[in-house]
Amino acid sequence: MQVTREELLHIVKLADLEIEEKEIDNYLANLEDILNFANIVNNAPVDGLDITIGANEAKNVFRKDEVKVFNNKEALLQNAPDKDQNMFRIPKVIE
Repeated sequence: MQVTREELLHIVKLADLEIEEKEIDNYLANLEDILNFANIVNNAPVDGLDITIGANEAKNVFRKDEVKVFNNKEALLQNAPDKDQNMFRIPKVIE
């Protein structure tokens, strides 16, 4: 797709960009490349394809929330930095 210098300068003004005069040709080429690629994507054949939202059909899988009894309290507390009456002791966080 051909983009004129005036169109590019209008876009630059709308986007409140600051480009130098020597950069205009480079920006024109890059913008034309982007628009040509977008045109290729827009014209890609999609006949016969199923509608899809994502790349795969993965969904969030949650495990059932079940209470499990842990009988070996000493093993559970052996790595605790501080413990008190079979509970973890943590520093006070509220004054």
